[in-house]
Amino acid sequence: MKRPAAADWGEPPERRAANCSLEERKQLEEQQLLRNPDVAPTREVLSEALGLAGAAYVKFVDGLKARDIQVEWRYYNDGKAWLGKGLFRWTGARGGQKEVTACWLSVWDGFFKVTIYMPENARVNALGLPLHDATKKTIENAKQMGKLKFFPLIFDVRSDELLDDIHTLVHFRKTI
Repeated sequence: MKRPAAADWGEPPERRAANCSLEERKQLEEQQLLRNPDVAPTREVLSEALGLAGAAYVKFVDGLKARDIQVEWRYYNDGKAWLGKGLFRWTGARGGQKEVTACWLSVWDGFFKVTIYMPENARVNALGLPLHDATKKTIENAKQMGKLKFFPLIFDVRSDELLDDIHTLVHFRKTI
């Protein structure tokens, strides 16, 4: 099978930003990748797209697996991009299969985003978790989504420094 051209899913940021102005570099940094429905997010594609953040991604996914959360990638036509869905599955008391979405992943130019949709009634309990002050401030400042009773926590992950807090929040989310 012929490998798709890098332009189909985006080149690593260090290659594209080499000959750009400062303003163009900023736009490139905020560019979502994995937009081609024919190019699935394999380990190799993710590694190249994430660049230096690839090691943090591997560590993040390994942490999810340790918490019995599996990442499933799917192309969404409404957003025209591949998104990873962190699913926690279990068997209910009567034997039925249950699942909860613990987090969402999207790949950007040189980093990935983790989004956790937290129920509004869990905000106080989330603030009681052992998290860094900056993460607690993010929880405090997060706005409820319209009439929905959820607020999004969005983390731009470029290194592994936030992973402990994110894993704590994802584990908390799967239990509520």
